[in-house]
Amino acid sequence: ALQLVESGGGSVESGGSLRLSCAASGTTARPRYMGWFRQAPGKEREAVAITYTVIPTYDYADSVKGRFVLSQDNAKNTVYLQMNNLKPEDTAWYYCAATYWTNVRWDAPDDFPYWGQGTQVTISS
Repeated sequence: ALQLVESGGGSVESGGSLRLSCAASGTTARPRYMGWFRQAPGKEREAVAITYTVIPTYDYADSVKGRFVLSQDNAKNTVYLQMNNLKPEDTAWYYCAATYWTNVRWDAPDDFPYWGQGTQVTISS
Protein backbone atom coordinates (compact mmCIF):
# COMPACT_ATOMS: atom_id res chain seq x y z
CA ALA A 1 0.00 0.00 0.00
CA LEU A 2 1.09 3.56 -0.66
CA GLN A 3 2.82 5.26 2.24
CA LEU A 4 3.62 8.94 2.51
CA VAL A 5 6.50 10.05 4.69
CA GLU A 6 6.83 13.74 5.44
CA SER A 7 9.81 15.73 6.63
CA GLY A 8 10.55 19.36 7.24
CA GLY A 9 8.43 21.81 9.13
CA GLY A 10 9.29 23.51 12.38
CA SER A 11 9.15 26.99 13.82
CA VAL A 12 10.32 30.20 12.16
CA GLU A 13 9.63 33.88 12.44
CA SER A 14 7.32 35.73 10.15
CA GLY A 15 8.97 36.31 6.78
CA GLY A 16 11.05 33.18 7.04
CA SER A 17 11.11 30.08 4.88
CA LEU A 18 10.64 26.36 5.31
CA ARG A 19 10.63 23.38 2.99
CA LEU A 20 8.46 20.33 3.37
CA SER A 21 9.14 17.01 1.69
CA CYS A 22 6.85 14.08 1.08
CA ALA A 23 8.18 10.78 -0.18
CA ALA A 24 5.83 8.13 -1.54
CA SER A 25 6.77 4.50 -1.04
CA GLY A 26 5.25 1.05 -0.93
CA THR A 27 4.28 0.92 -4.58
CA THR A 28 5.89 1.40 -7.98
CA ALA A 29 2.91 3.32 -9.34
CA ARG A 30 3.26 7.06 -8.93
CA PRO A 31 0.13 8.73 -7.55
CA ARG A 32 -1.78 10.75 -10.10
CA TYR A 33 -2.13 13.69 -7.71
CA MET A 34 0.10 14.60 -4.75
CA GLY A 35 0.38 17.63 -2.58
CA TRP A 36 -0.34 19.30 0.69
CA PHE A 37 -3.26 20.22 2.87
CA ARG A 38 -3.12 22.02 6.18
CA GLN A 39 -5.26 22.28 9.26
CA ALA A 40 -5.10 24.98 11.88
CA PRO A 41 -6.64 24.55 15.34
CA GLY A 42 -10.41 24.88 15.17
CA LYS A 43 -10.46 25.06 11.37
CA GLU A 44 -11.23 22.65 8.59
CA ARG A 45 -8.50 20.98 6.57
CA GLU A 46 -7.75 23.07 3.49
CA ALA A 47 -5.81 22.48 0.33
CA VAL A 48 -2.50 24.30 0.01
CA ALA A 49 -0.94 23.02 -3.21
CA ILE A 50 -1.50 19.98 -5.38
CA THR A 51 0.31 18.64 -8.43
CA TYR A 52 -1.10 16.54 -11.22
CA THR A 53 2.03 14.45 -11.48
CA VAL A 54 1.41 13.17 -14.99
CA ILE A 55 2.08 16.45 -16.82
CA PRO A 56 2.81 18.09 -14.21
CA THR A 57 0.52 20.99 -13.39
CA TYR A 58 0.09 22.77 -10.11
CA ASP A 59 -2.81 24.27 -8.21
CA TYR A 60 -2.41 26.62 -5.28
CA ALA A 61 -4.67 28.10 -2.67
CA ASP A 62 -5.08 31.84 -3.21
CA SER A 63 -3.62 32.49 0.23
CA VAL A 64 -0.25 30.98 -0.73
CA LYS A 65 0.10 31.98 -4.38
CA GLY A 66 3.34 33.82 -4.98
CA ARG A 67 4.82 32.56 -1.70
CA PHE A 68 4.72 28.75 -1.89
CA VAL A 69 6.18 26.62 -4.65
CA LEU A 70 5.35 22.95 -5.16
CA SER A 71 7.76 20.77 -7.10
CA GLN A 72 8.28 17.10 -7.71
CA ASP A 73 11.11 14.66 -8.29
CA ASN A 74 9.62 11.73 -10.16
CA ALA A 75 12.76 9.63 -9.79
CA LYS A 76 12.36 9.83 -6.02
CA ASN A 77 8.54 9.84 -5.97
CA THR A 78 8.82 12.91 -3.82
CA VAL A 79 7.11 16.29 -3.77
CA TYR A 80 8.50 19.39 -2.12
CA LEU A 81 6.72 22.44 -0.80
CA GLN A 82 8.97 25.48 -0.59
CA MET A 83 7.29 28.02 1.68
CA ASN A 84 8.59 31.57 1.57
CA ASN A 85 7.54 34.79 3.25
CA LEU A 86 5.72 32.81 5.89
CA LYS A 87 3.02 34.50 7.92
CA PRO A 88 1.51 33.69 11.32
CA GLU A 89 -1.69 32.61 9.54
CA ASP A 90 0.32 29.82 7.87
CA THR A 91 0.64 28.15 11.27
CA ALA A 92 -0.96 24.71 11.02
CA TRP A 93 -0.36 21.02 10.73
CA TYR A 94 0.61 20.24 7.15
CA TYR A 95 -0.39 16.92 5.65
CA CYS A 96 0.86 15.27 2.50
CA ALA A 97 -1.91 13.69 0.45
CA ALA A 98 -2.09 11.52 -2.64
CA THR A 99 -4.56 9.78 -4.88
CA TYR A 100 -4.66 7.57 -7.94
CA TRP A 101 -8.17 8.66 -8.82
CA THR A 102 -9.13 10.64 -11.90
CA ASN A 103 -11.57 13.57 -12.00
CA VAL A 104 -10.26 14.74 -8.65
CA ARG A 105 -11.31 17.98 -7.02
CA TRP A 106 -7.86 19.23 -6.17
CA ASP A 107 -9.02 21.08 -3.07
CA ALA A 108 -11.24 18.33 -1.63
CA PRO A 109 -9.69 16.24 1.16
CA ASP A 110 -12.26 13.50 0.52
CA ASP A 111 -10.75 12.89 -2.92
CA PHE A 112 -7.41 11.93 -1.39
CA PRO A 113 -7.40 8.51 0.30
CA TYR A 114 -3.72 8.50 1.23
CA TRP A 115 -2.29 10.75 3.92
CA GLY A 116 0.96 11.31 5.74
CA GLN A 117 1.22 11.65 9.49
CA GLY A 118 1.47 15.43 9.38
CA THR A 119 4.18 17.91 10.25
CA GLN A 120 3.74 21.02 12.32
CA VAL A 121 4.56 24.47 11.05
CA THR A 122 4.58 27.37 13.50
CA ILE A 123 5.17 30.96 12.43
CA SER A 124 5.76 33.57 15.11
CA SER A 125 5.11 37.24 14.55
